[in-house]
Amino acid sequence: MFNSGPTHIPTRQNNNTKKSFFRFQEKLTKREEEKMSAIKAAIGDAVLTSMWVFTMPLNGVSSGIIATSLGVQSLPLAGRFISTILTTGMVLAFILIGNTFGGASYNPSTTVSLYAAGLKPDTSLISMAVRFPAQAAGGVGGAKAILHVMPMQYLYRLKGPSLKVDLHTGGMVEGVLTFVRNLALLVIMLRGPKNLVLQVWLVGLATMGLVLAGSGYTGPSMNPASAFGWAYVHNWHNTWELYYVYWVCPLTGAALAAWVFRFLYSAPIKQKKG
Repeated sequence: MFNSGPTHIPTRQNNNTKKSFFRFQEKLTKREEEKMSAIKAAIGDAVLTSMWVFTMPLNGVSSGIIATSLGVQSLPLAGRFISTILTTGMVLAFILIGNTFGGASYNPSTTVSLYAAGLKPDTSLISMAVRFPAQAAGGVGGAKAILHVMPMQYLYRLKGPSLKVDLHTGGMVEGVLTFVRNLALLVIMLRGPKNLVLQVWLVGLATMGLVLAGSGYTGPSMNPASAFGWAYVHNWHNTWELYYVYWVCPLTGAALAAWVFRFLYSAPIKQKKG
């Protein structure tokens, strides 16, 4: 009789302890899954970025060869049109490859825009802290690889972006160009035509125009990982110029592009299926 009251208390305590243990175990499992997911995404990003940096110079060389074979090498617009078509095909191929890697990306600014626009619920600040160095390492790998295989007569194409104005002007230009490029990307891919090929071609046209506009200022790059790769092989990767002009300002522009997009299109966004 005297022991009948307290006998239930240890049982409750045991149940609470078990529940707490299971909750703790679930949290650990979730954290481990997040870590593994971030590592897998980083590996995919590194591979895809190295491929992108490697193939982009080949695109320029191929455009020149095709323009010469067609006899239109003296027409600048013809060469750029050919380059846009080749880039469209290349981007479509990279979209397919990126999907096989679980949504890998070769441009940190695109990753930031998609995250800030709320289109990547599986992405977090922690995962980006892992993915950005991986993308930068991929940029280095791609730049080094293309330097070893590019024929001598085309090595002049392997310079990468370079700052031609003062630091603050360059940073502002690179930030504005990335802002415009990523805003155009979001509008075209999410609010534009439904055809994926047309979407990529329009983004390519916009990017080409921005490259021409920024050629006398920063190169431009609009891709921090690519800029880091070329800065590394040319030994200026440890300068404030690189991180301010080609990382801080573009990523700021990318975030602003996403916020402006969300302000202009405040209705819920449903990502289009490719």
